[in-house]
Amino acid sequence: MTESVQSRAPKPGRMGVGVIGAGRVGPVLGSALRAAGHSIVGINAGSDDSRQRAQAMLPGVPLLSAQQVVERCEVVLLAVPDDAIADLVAGLAATTGWQLGQIVVHVSGAHALDILEPATKQGAIGLAIHPAMTFTGTSIDIGRMVGTSFAVTAPAPFLPIAQAMVVEMGGEPVVVDPRARVAYHAALTHAANHAVTLVSQATEVLRAAGIENPGTLLSHLVHASVEGALRYASDGADPMLAVTGPAVRADVGTLAGHVDVMRASEHTDLADAYLTMARSTALRAFRAGRLSERGLMAVLDVLGSTPSES
Repeated sequence: MTESVQSRAPKPGRMGVGVIGAGRVGPVLGSALRAAGHSIVGINAGSDDSRQRAQAMLPGVPLLSAQQVVERCEVVLLAVPDDAIADLVAGLAATTGWQLGQIVVHVSGAHALDILEPATKQGAIGLAIHPAMTFTGTSIDIGRMVGTSFAVTAPAPFLPIAQAMVVEMGGEPVVVDPRARVAYHAALTHAANHAVTLVSQATEVLRAAGIENPGTLLSHLVHASVEGALRYASDGADPMLAVTGPAVRADVGTLAGHVDVMRASEHTDLADAYLTMARSTALRAFRAGRLSERGLMAVLDVLGSTPSES
């Protein structure tokens, strides 16, 4: 955490916080805020699993209804699925009513502040804070949050409050324009979720090839590739400078063999994913100066495509 971030984000006073939603994220963030000195007044949990998680992460914190959380807390943390936020906020506005000056925080990556409008119309202060990490819902996440980037979107007068909450949880606030929230979240989803999908597909092909422990075989290669790309990205360079493989070398014979293997699989998504990613790899390698135009055309010819960009 940099000194400049801390100086920009003065600590808010100790607040009474309530959490609505006890999935993997809500109890962890609540636990981090309690460790920072805030009082966790209550948590709303709808299932047996979520109640157990709430009790494990926030022992002694009473289980409350969503209405009770809004009535009793200065800060309400909405840690529910993205598609549930709008109805929840509107429903609470119509029944319990949001309080003047109450801070309402959602942790969705894709949504900005408009989804909190029923609350802000009643005088609440809306903030969007999204941690760019995956959660297990256990205490291990507390340590993993240290140094993690959090996307912060807030009205300008209240931005320091949102930044301060992130700093108190150990994170690094990154201000994201409300209009860019969907693009921000799409990028994170593409990188994180689809990386898992690619590993799953590669594992399947290796098992079919008789490899008993695909995870061990893939581990060093995948870690080295991703870490290399991230190093370039962190330095402001093109991550494609880290890429290797037949698409970059224009090894068209090797690529043709790969395509045959993927198409022979009983799962059609393997060939579709390989072809799409190989084409994108070739195009991006060409733009990065790693592949000649002649090589690009040869690769795209094998992959059954023509370049859509230069």
